[in-house]
Amino acid sequence: MLDIKLIRENPRRVKTALKNRNNNLDIDALLDLDKKWRALNAEAEELKRKRNIASEEMAALVKQKQDISDKRTESKALSQKTKETEEKAAGLRQKIDEILINIPNIPHESVPIGLNETANKEIKRWGTPKKLNFEPKTHIELSEYLDIVDFSRATKITGSNFVLYKGAGARLERALINYMLGMHTQKHGFTEVSTPFIVNRNSMTGTGQLPKLEEDMYRTSEDDFFLIPTAEVPVTNIHRDEILSVGGLPKYYTAYTPCFRREAGSYGKDTRGLLRVHQFDKVELVKFVKPETSYKELESLLACAEAVLQSLELPYRILNLCTADISFAAAKCYDIEVWAPGAEKWLEVSSCSNFEDFQARRANIRYKNPATNKPAFVHTLNGSGIALPRTVIAIMENYQQKDGSIQIPRALRVYMDGLEIIKPN
Repeated sequence: MLDIKLIRENPRRVKTALKNRNNNLDIDALLDLDKKWRALNAEAEELKRKRNIASEEMAALVKQKQDISDKRTESKALSQKTKETEEKAAGLRQKIDEILINIPNIPHESVPIGLNETANKEIKRWGTPKKLNFEPKTHIELSEYLDIVDFSRATKITGSNFVLYKGAGARLERALINYMLGMHTQKHGFTEVSTPFIVNRNSMTGTGQLPKLEEDMYRTSEDDFFLIPTAEVPVTNIHRDEILSVGGLPKYYTAYTPCFRREAGSYGKDTRGLLRVHQFDKVELVKFVKPETSYKELESLLACAEAVLQSLELPYRILNLCTADISFAAAKCYDIEVWAPGAEKWLEVSSCSNFEDFQARRANIRYKNPATNKPAFVHTLNGSGIALPRTVIAIMENYQQKDGSIQIPRALRVYMDGLEIIKPN
């Protein structure tokens, strides 16, 4: 959430940021409400001052044993007027907060300005997309041939766009999770946590999923709980409403969770296989850092996600997302896309974002700033380290052999009890 003071002092900057995000929210109307709210607050304070004077004068009259009926009437009238003014101010504040919570973050100056994803800037490539000397199969064809993913039975169990991994497919999924958690904890300095997979409304609001994305979430109506769309939500909320020690920063957490997303309205393409599913596994990376280090920490976070793909020897590219393509809460975001030769396309497997103090302000996560000796908001970051469905696609399609078998990347073999190749049963 943006600070109303920032909007008040820099309206042109905020208006430009919203325009670059294709957002037409009326900032002038918000500032008009803010002006009225501040005027009511000032009026309430003046009424309180007059009421206090009246109370003091009434006390003096009592001491002098004089009639206080007029002064009592005046004091009651001032109290009633104060109450009415405070209620009006509270009503305006609620309207202001409802608008503030729907304003997206301000993009960092290094974010490309653009109206859609075509303005995203490719900034790096690693590895060379494989040129297979045979006609590559898609991950769907490989899954069916090797009997390692059963899409039809998953549909029978739940519905379309759910997945049932089998045999070596299930082992590959588990191996990737264990491998990535081991890398991030042992090599990158993250602390592993295991969180609830269901969170409350405050947690979803704190990280910015609500209210904007509620229709895309799985909600339990009886409890008003939500199945998590990403581990970012429970992990970031570990420190909601806390003041962290500056000596304890930065804090790095990693977690494996399943992720649940309705993604309403997005199913016009890629509706088969693993490309777009309602439930998927992901290893997440979350950081709580001092504001002055957050962009250095973003580059470090990106490198942690890259390390996974490099160790798996999967070709990838990195995009600096434009103003219209970054998420609601992000100030800057990198996407990592891996090459899939069967699909003949780049597939997103990680997004690494710096939210600056946007989430921390919503979730009230602060630290004691030694320069001012006052609480200040931390900066939060998160990145996929990495998401599994499309990584599994990339492994299957990049490591496929002419006979339809799939080699296991060398880094994963120890996690699969030495299995080197997946062959048909």
